Amino acid sequence: MRSWRTALRIAAREARRAKGRTALVVAMIALPVLALSYVVVNYDMFRLTPAEQADRRLGRADATLTWPTDEALHQNPDGTAWVGGGEPRATSPTVEAVRAVLPPGSRVVPLGETSLALRTAAGVGELPATVVDLSDPLVHGIAAMVRGRAPAGDREIAVSVDALRRLGVGLGDEVVSADGTRGYEVTGVVEFPAALREMVVLPPGAGSLPMADRWLVDTPQPVTWEQVEQLNRHGILVESRAVLLDPPPDPAYAPSADGTDPMVVGMGGLIGGLGMLEVVLLAGPAFAVGARRRRRELALVAANGGTPAHLRRIVLADGVVLGVTGAAVGIVLGIAAAFAGRPLLEEYTVQARAGGYRVFPLALLAVAGLAVTTGALAALVPAFNASRQDVVAALTGRRGTVRSRRRWLVVGLLAAGAGTALAAFGASRVSATVMLVGLVLAELGLVLCTPSLIGLLARFGRLLPLAPRIALRDTARNRAAAAPAIAAVMAAVAGSVIVGVYLASDRARAAAVYEPALPHGYVTAWYDGFAPPADPPTVEQVAATARDAGLAVGGAAQFHQAACPPGTAENVSCGLTVEVPAGQTCPYDPSTDLDAQDRRRAADDPRCAPRYRTFSGFLADPVVDDGSALPLLTGADPDDLRRATAVLRAGGVVVTEPGLVVDGQVGVQIRRHDPRLPPDPDNGFAVVGTVRLPGYALTSGLATERTVYSPAAVDRLGLASRHLGFVLATTSEPTVAQEDRFREALGGLPGSPVPAVERGPGDSGNQAAILLAVAAGVVTLGAAGIATGLAAADSRADLSTLAAVGASPGVRRLLSLCQSGMIAGLGSLLGVVAGLTGALVILFALNEASGANWPYGDPFPVTVPWSMLAIVLAVPVVAMAGAGLLTRSRLPIERRIV
Repeated sequence: MRSWRTALRIAAREARRAKGRTALVVAMIALPVLALSYVVVNYDMFRLTPAEQADRRLGRADATLTWPTDEALHQNPDGTAWVGGGEPRATSPTVEAVRAVLPPGSRVVPLGETSLALRTAAGVGELPATVVDLSDPLVHGIAAMVRGRAPAGDREIAVSVDALRRLGVGLGDEVVSADGTRGYEVTGVVEFPAALREMVVLPPGAGSLPMADRWLVDTPQPVTWEQVEQLNRHGILVESRAVLLDPPPDPAYAPSADGTDPMVVGMGGLIGGLGMLEVVLLAGPAFAVGARRRRRELALVAANGGTPAHLRRIVLADGVVLGVTGAAVGIVLGIAAAFAGRPLLEEYTVQARAGGYRVFPLALLAVAGLAVTTGALAALVPAFNASRQDVVAALTGRRGTVRSRRRWLVVGLLAAGAGTALAAFGASRVSATVMLVGLVLAELGLVLCTPSLIGLLARFGRLLPLAPRIALRDTARNRAAAAPAIAAVMAAVAGSVIVGVYLASDRARAAAVYEPALPHGYVTAWYDGFAPPADPPTVEQVAATARDAGLAVGGAAQFHQAACPPGTAENVSCGLTVEVPAGQTCPYDPSTDLDAQDRRRAADDPRCAPRYRTFSGFLADPVVDDGSALPLLTGADPDDLRRATAVLRAGGVVVTEPGLVVDGQVGVQIRRHDPRLPPDPDNGFAVVGTVRLPGYALTSGLATERTVYSPAAVDRLGLASRHLGFVLATTSEPTVAQEDRFREALGGLPGSPVPAVERGPGDSGNQAAILLAVAAGVVTLGAAGIATGLAAADSRADLSTLAAVGASPGVRRLLSLCQSGMIAGLGSLLGVVAGLTGALVILFALNEASGANWPYGDPFPVTVPWSMLAIVLAVPVVAMAGAGLLTRSRLPIERRIV
């Protein structure tokens, strides 16, 4: 302990003496600690406690009730899922009916959700609306008044900040309904902490609003799990505060033995392990340069009787002292950044209020321990190198390793290959531990190969001008310091590439599972309630109205839907479906107990796709069309459209699934929903006939399930066509303001068609990954800059020698620029290789897991963001420019150059 105390005193003294180098080392350690602390603090602030979740979902109520059916059902404890039940209720129950099934003395507050068409600053907009009494104490927590008062009369409303901005009004102003028949006074600004978005709140009884579909309940005693099960027998779904805070101990409802998802824990451990390796590699060059600058001092200690153990402790003490300092600085800055950026995250990223200002002490303590531990680990290799240095060579000024041992190159190549193979094996078994070991081994293998790569590049120095030749020679002679600096940049770039590839693949996955109604930016104008007017507007009128609203319209057409023939009873509905040919049905039933292998086979079987899909706005399917609207509905190629239109004009059917067409024909089933016919168990429509018609499958255009029947085919099947609306092709996506103007203009046309814009899948929702990508990018640039700055500090003696022999300031700047390019360039190249390997392994593991989760999982397509890689590869240019600009033109005279 006495020896360690002395080593720590020496390390503290050295840190005070070399303030510049100390600042760079602390920055190198603090940078990843800052990023980790920022993520940890934000995670804790936005991770709601059970009590906070109950307040967001229940307000001050003891429970919320939903009554979806009159038959018994079985729910999970939090009320988010249920099984059983029968036909849905035809009408919403009254408050009296809800109160009748509750204990005496209970109070019920209705809560409904609908939409409201209002005039906005640009035109007319359809805004989501909540019907509830904001003045009732039970609502507090679900919603909160920001300014003003709660609406009370049937002509008063409260709006959110976003809605206030879109409506273009202020507190006390009047908002008019889309048809101009009703006005509402804005009495207050309301906020829903769980969803910061456009919202309008009306009091119960305001206008012709639908009845409530949810009820807040205040009971004399907490609603227990036994009472929840009793209400389930009536077909009532319950969210109980008491059950949320204290779930039932029944194993049937326990998510797992420890309440966690093993896959999530495994991936978290994988990311944490790679992060630890990155911190070690980032801090490595700092201590390598520090040990290099103190070679003479360490040699004097050895010459005066210091043992190799003493030298190791002195260098390791540097790691402890600077690790503690870097951890403290990084944690403080991370907390400050998280607190300062919380409002921006709430408004623009998460779109929900955080639970409170919290710092997650245990996680920050773990981050601090990680920083100190990795600081010591990063100093470990320089410490052993310092204990084995040649004392005479160090005292006489000779330095560096001129040649790399061949065995380290062989070991590095073997480690990189074995690590990649091990990571791939772990991905195939979905084992995060094996994947982590493999990726770490592969990155360490690249680190071991770095000195040999430096020596290989140095051989080309004789072909270069003076400054690049000196930079290559100096890097090759000081590989012990250059290799860790290159490894630091490699680690940062690898992290950025892994995050970038994952984000790009996640966006591609979201696009793959999304089924657009139309090509991107196209617009439909359809009749609400499927009730077209007797004298609908013409296509030319709708297109002209769209152009007047500012839409860039390139074409327009109308579309129809099959309907029952005239004279059919009102309680009868008709439809058409394409028959799936024999052999094209999925051989696996997701409702049965399939093992993992069968689920993976089903995931790979094209007959079993699609599994999970997200859909865009309204567009009727199937569609009746003679080919006029087909280009706008499908976006197919001209040759494909020509063949499809020929089939439609011949009385056929066009589909988008090739497996539905057999020998140029498709089987069409005529279906009816008639109380006099036995219903089909799947969809309630009975099949009353099947007819074979000419068919064609589109091979281009939207990847959307779409069926288009010709008018002649509909007539042959004994049905009629009903006009439903219009489709408009646009050359650019309409803005929200243009959509509002178009909605307002459509209100003046017969039938008042409603617009819907195809805006694509939007954000994938992975906000945490986006934050991680930004943090990784900052760490990448910071690591490149700090590592090259350390290298420049290490080469100050060379700069002084050049100045002494008459080198111009431009030569010295060019030397620093070349040294920076050498470190950042080679590090970025190795980082891209390591990052792509790691990303492929992680995506492969996720795809293996999603295959075993069929039919609910979808694979991640491997997508490389080339623009992001171009930015990453631009890091050397940025580092070189910074080195050239920050290198001082004139250096102070050195009394001694070592």
